[in-house]
Amino acid sequence: MNRPAETSGPGGGRQVTAAGDPVTEILKNSETIAVVGLSSRRHRPSYGVAQYLQAAGYRIIPVNPNETEILGEKCYARLEDVPAHVEIVDVFRRSEFAAEIVESAIRIGGRGVWMQEGVIHAEAAERARSAGLFVIMNTCILKEHIKRFRLPAD
Repeated sequence: MNRPAETSGPGGGRQVTAAGDPVTEILKNSETIAVVGLSSRRHRPSYGVAQYLQAAGYRIIPVNPNETEILGEKCYARLEDVPAHVEIVDVFRRSEFAAEIVESAIRIGGRGVWMQEGVIHAEAAERARSAGLFVIMNTCILKEHIKRFRLPAD
């Protein structure tokens, strides 16, 4: 029987989860997240999610050809332009763009593709899995992080 385990997560938060949860593993063992479609507009969901992830201790790399800097980080036009190693590609673009983003994630050697709520593309997900990438689809990374890691109060 899998019993909940409590350990330290990114940013010093406490984690309570069943052993062997792949979502917990990728969140716990990743440091760099490229947020494709990140907006500088504070009211946009992408901004709030990226700001939360940054506060949780992840390095956020904005990917948006229409921006130069977001949350104090240089913005890149494409995943292929990012000079750092990206572990998770967080997708805040419409579903029809998922296939090309997955191809870019494969080219850069990412570990996983996280398609946010409303981003659904079964073929792109299967392509990523067949290339060895971890895939989450139609799910918010912030909500999943909160379920698993409780950040200490400020």
